[in-house]
Amino acid sequence: MMKQILTIAGSDSGGGAGIQADIKAISANGGFAMSAITSVTAQNTVAVTRAFDLPIPLIEAQLDAVFTDFAVASVKTGMLSSSEIVAAVSRKLRQHIPQTSVGVLSKRAPIVVDPVMISKSRFPLLKEEAIASLKAELIPLATLITPNVYEAELLAQRDIQTNEDAKAAAQAIAALGCEAVLVKGGHLGGALATDVLYFGGEWHFFEAERIDTQNTHGTGCTYSAAIATQLAHGKELTEAICAAKAYITNAIRHALDIGHGHGPTNHFYGIV
Repeated sequence: MMKQILTIAGSDSGGGAGIQADIKAISANGGFAMSAITSVTAQNTVAVTRAFDLPIPLIEAQLDAVFTDFAVASVKTGMLSSSEIVAAVSRKLRQHIPQTSVGVLSKRAPIVVDPVMISKSRFPLLKEEAIASLKAELIPLATLITPNVYEAELLAQRDIQTNEDAKAAAQAIAALGCEAVLVKGGHLGGALATDVLYFGGEWHFFEAERIDTQNTHGTGCTYSAAIATQLAHGKELTEAICAAKAYITNAIRHALDIGHGHGPTNHFYGIV
C-alpha cells in the first residue's frame, strides 16, 4: 500500500512553497499526499502580500476527515500562523496519534515540524505571540523539528554563526521536548551546506555542495516534506534525512528560473 503522508500548512498561490510544495515533494518521494490547509496566502516568487487564516473549526474538520479515513504514516507541519492554530493542530495530533515516550521513534506516526516563521520577503508567517504556543504545545509532540538558522536563533534565543553555534542551538531546542532537531545550514556561509542533527544525545552532520542560485523558493517546505515521506517509508531518521538531503540538493540544482524573484525548486527534476 502506498504510504499516506499528511501535510498541515498554508497554501502558496505561486506554487513553489507551502502545501503546494509539500504535495509535490511527497509525490516525488513516492508517497500519497493529503493536506489540511491552515492559511491562504497571496504570494509569488517576489513576495507574500497577504494571508488569511482559515477558521479553527474548518482546520479541525480537515484533520478529522483525514485521520478517520486514511492510514496516516507520517505528518509534516508548516505554516501555523497563530497560537489558536498551533493549539488546535496540537490538540488534534494528540487525539489522533497515540503518544509514546521520547526515544521510541518507530512506535507512532512520525511528526516533522517545520517551524515556518517568516518568508524570504520578510512577511511574518508566524505571529510573535504564537512562538510560545509552538514551544509549549507542538514541539514536544515532534519526532523532528527542522528550523533554518533564523528560526533556530528565535527558538533557542542565541546567535548562530558557525556549526558549533548550530549544535548549541539544537541542544537547546531539544530541551523543549522533541525527539530530534535538525538545524539547516543553508543560510550559513561556506562551500558546503551543512545541516546539524541532534538526536539521542548524538550529533550527525549532513553535507552537500552549496549551489549558486537565487532560485530557492520553498526549499524548507520541500526538505521537511521529503523527510516526512522517507520516514513513512520506514527509514531510520538519519537515513531518511540523508535521502531527503540528496533529493532537495538535486531539486535546487535543477531549480526553475521562472517568475521575477526567487524561483522554485524543481520537485520533479527526474521526470522529463
